Amino acid sequence: MTTETAAALRLRLVEQLVAEGVLHDPEVRRAAETVPREVFLGPAIYKPSSPPGVTVWTPTRRDDTPADEWLRLTYQDQTWVTQIDGVLAEEATGPVTGGSPTSSSTLPGVVLWMIEQAGVAPGKRVLIIGAGTGLSTAYICEVAAEENVTSIETDAAAAERARKALAEIGYAPTLITADGLRGYPDRAPYDIVIAFCSMRHVPYGLLQQIETGGTLLVTISGWGVAHGLVRLTVEANGVAEGRFLPGYTSFMIARPHDRPAHGPFELLPGDERWSRIDPALLDDWTGRFVAQLAAPSAERLGAGAEQILLDVASGSQARTRAADDGEGWTVVQRGPLNLWTAIEDSLLGWQSYGSPHLSSFGMTITPDNQKVWLDVPHGPSWTLPI
Repeated sequence: MTTETAAALRLRLVEQLVAEGVLHDPEVRRAAETVPREVFLGPAIYKPSSPPGVTVWTPTRRDDTPADEWLRLTYQDQTWVTQIDGVLAEEATGPVTGGSPTSSSTLPGVVLWMIEQAGVAPGKRVLIIGAGTGLSTAYICEVAAEENVTSIETDAAAAERARKALAEIGYAPTLITADGLRGYPDRAPYDIVIAFCSMRHVPYGLLQQIETGGTLLVTISGWGVAHGLVRLTVEANGVAEGRFLPGYTSFMIARPHDRPAHGPFELLPGDERWSRIDPALLDDWTGRFVAQLAAPSAERLGAGAEQILLDVASGSQARTRAADDGEGWTVVQRGPLNLWTAIEDSLLGWQSYGSPHLSSFGMTITPDNQKVWLDVPHGPSWTLPI
């Protein structure tokens, strides 16, 4: 395959993203046309397959793949996982059954759209949390100039991989191996902080590294496996406020914010009653987010009529099922936290507003707390776990 063919495939992807309304800014478009994604996929990726009940991740190596096929794969608008449970694809000895992705090359359309939404522009000082493969860092170097870019990656192997890829095509931003949730005060203040991972809440020390009037773009997530991308503006009094954005954006949760590990668990007896809501509301994008806000310490399992909620710290549980006659649903709860009751209350309140998409929600951060609100800042609200 020739360089021109790679460039042609890259241009075709850019044209697709423009046609889909993803790309608008000419500087961001130029970056998309310039940066070679194939460098950042590295020597191997994991390809997923999904037999019933499990995902199998098969390492696919560049050297074993025809060059034209590898480039077509590269310039699909698709996420390719590069690390599972801390093992890079090139180091895997065979397929991995189950496992959790810990680093990836996110689909370019989402990365470029986020760069636009964050307001990245020439001369802006940008902090990137979650360098991953380095692709997003390269795009931002191309727009803002490398001397204005600081990028943090918590995983040492992934950081070194990204550093080599960036150097290969001539970029030398400040790339730090550290906990991105702490930011990087040595290069602060920043005009923009953009996170390519999700968080349960925003560490206040990170917020303090952003210039007054600056922007934080971050995905709020949690143990209910719900996600919402919010754009916050930092105000002079230590407050940040903004709204969640349209669409459906999700990222791996920052490792310090991940759910606590636990072994096998039993579904134990409890108090049974009729559910006031259809449990399948938790399968809806926004419904799941509202449920997570209501029960932030609960891990969500199951789907459809059979939802399972498990709070490891308190031992609280909730599980639902369809009634035997098909009319309605029942819930069994046990423990000090009535997990399902809290979720019912929140989802019924959301429905009373017409079940709007997450873009009808906003978020406010103060030194005292962080809350997500519906419709307006003084509307119904939920406090994030800090």
